[in-house]
Amino acid sequence: MRVAALHDVHGNLPALEAVLAEVVSLGVDRIVCGGDVVAGPFPQEALELLLRHDAQFLRGNADRKLNEWVAAQLDPLSRDFLAGLPTTVSAGGVLYCHGSPRSDEEILTRVSPDDRVRAALAGVTERLVVGGHTHVQYERELDGIRLVNAGSVGMPYEGEQGAFWALVDHHAVELRRTSYPVGAAVTLIRSSAYPDAEQLAGWLLEPPDPDETSAYFESIA
Repeated sequence: MRVAALHDVHGNLPALEAVLAEVVSLGVDRIVCGGDVVAGPFPQEALELLLRHDAQFLRGNADRKLNEWVAAQLDPLSRDFLAGLPTTVSAGGVLYCHGSPRSDEEILTRVSPDDRVRAALAGVTERLVVGGHTHVQYERELDGIRLVNAGSVGMPYEGEQGAFWALVDHHAVELRRTSYPVGAAVTLIRSSAYPDAEQLAGWLLEPPDPDETSAYFESIA
């Protein structure tokens, strides 16, 4: 089974459209949306696009705690849909989550101490766990379990522009980057009513360094 793991879309519709075009061209068997799909400038549109592609969803922390602006952009059925999502999805012997298997807001990075990672993976029977939440791609292994962060489609902290995701083929993982016209996306985002448009535009035009981002997340973990 070939699965496209799309995490942390954050309502960035142009980035999502570019990734889905690539996903379709690759002929994957399933799309797993790994949480935090709507927390951004085009929440309803991003959700509907993934639904049209028959994506399988799990819930991220920002889907669980919708801010006031995002909630107002979503129709009631969409809000109910997000509220009823599971926190993990198992597909093809792979466990997909947002922060960790036990919490949608747990911080796990490429430099998290082994003891904290071991505790977060306690009780997991799958040998591969794919998550997101911290917006930086990585792969590490502990006690026979591979932990992969798929990165962020819509708000990456990778030090370079693009939309980041993972292609999972059984237990082989390819961390991918899809190019798209970021400048045009920023113009579209700035023309929206999204209250954090300028902050998102800055991150998209000059993405934060992944090592600095990981160090920051560790400081608040």
